[in-house]
Amino acid sequence: MRILVFNQYYPPDTSATAKMAALMAEHLAGRHEVTVVAGRPSYDPTEYYPWALLRRDVQNGVTIERVGSTAYPRHEMKRRVANYLSYLALAVPRAIALRSDLVLAMTDPPIAGIAGGFVAQVTSRPFVYNIQDLYPDMAVGGDIVRAGKWVERWEKLHRRALRQAARVIVLGDDMRNRVLAKGISPERVAIVRSGATFPSSMPEKYDPVVEELRCGLRFVAVHAGNLGFYGAWNTLVEAAKIIRNEDSGFVFVGDGANRAAIESFAEGLPNVRFLPFRPVEQIPHVMMAGDVHVVTVKRGLEGVVVPSKLYSILAAGRPVLAVAPPECDAARIVTEAGCGIAADPDDPAAVAQAIRTLRDDPSRLAEMGVRAREAATKYARVDELNRLTAIVEEAAAR
Repeated sequence: MRILVFNQYYPPDTSATAKMAALMAEHLAGRHEVTVVAGRPSYDPTEYYPWALLRRDVQNGVTIERVGSTAYPRHEMKRRVANYLSYLALAVPRAIALRSDLVLAMTDPPIAGIAGGFVAQVTSRPFVYNIQDLYPDMAVGGDIVRAGKWVERWEKLHRRALRQAARVIVLGDDMRNRVLAKGISPERVAIVRSGATFPSSMPEKYDPVVEELRCGLRFVAVHAGNLGFYGAWNTLVEAAKIIRNEDSGFVFVGDGANRAAIESFAEGLPNVRFLPFRPVEQIPHVMMAGDVHVVTVKRGLEGVVVPSKLYSILAAGRPVLAVAPPECDAARIVTEAGCGIAADPDDPAAVAQAIRTLRDDPSRLAEMGVRAREAATKYARVDELNRLTAIVEEAAAR
């Protein structure tokens, strides 16, 4: 079967969706012919490409066709939108021209699902919609755009794409509930989680890199990943203020659109540190550096965004502090598995108390690490990718 994957970001882009697109495409390529229509790398890429109307590469059995979209740094919204629009203007005609048996669209740019559905419709191909972030809900809930007539039009087009899809793939139960609330038939909505890969080994806690990441704090809550629009960042900083004199604090490893604002809010706090992304080979060190790892979703965005990093934390055997509403998948998984604590994303005192509870009970913390590793076995990435492959094949056979 010839599968066309429609998504702007693909490695060397470094976004979580780019990495997931590559994992998915390469897994599908083990059984099928896969072509990805992507844009020029622009999401903090590890490599920049010179402009060309079309660049074609083959990587790990996947054909990547990159259209000549703009590649402005994404931190300024106007330039990011320029990247989106130039990608869509070139990618849609190219996707229509390519021969394929099925169109699989993701969510970069935010209207990629609508565009992918259009490509599938005009070429009479089956359509599978793999939702990584739910738009326009994410844009409105994350205060990126204001609700209005054009957002209502966006939502209308998005619901049409959802109804058109032979299968809609989502990341968790909370996102599935969001999609069902839009009137989509339950039998067409399937859950495929990001899944976990287990590290072959972990460094010692007193490894020099681990100690560097801990920034001299006795008890460290690490948030590793994108500092985007979805997190309860102010709550975390307010919690840090409460425990500022207790030799405990937060280390943020990564970057994102909200980093500058969070840094400004945390200015002067001795127990809040910001570090850049680490190289891939140091990810186990980042995992070991946290006595507990923070996963956060602010209230109102449960099911709109599903943090994929939860599964990597579990696979590394690290306890989790889920600063998220109880309806959120992360909070539910952590609570049911007993591998961490969930705290109200609107209550800094509850977050501070969770830190104290974990810090003051080392034996409980160690038990949570063991349970995290056990929970991760339920979400092995290869099993999730096999499930996705079966869903795509079933959709094509309809």
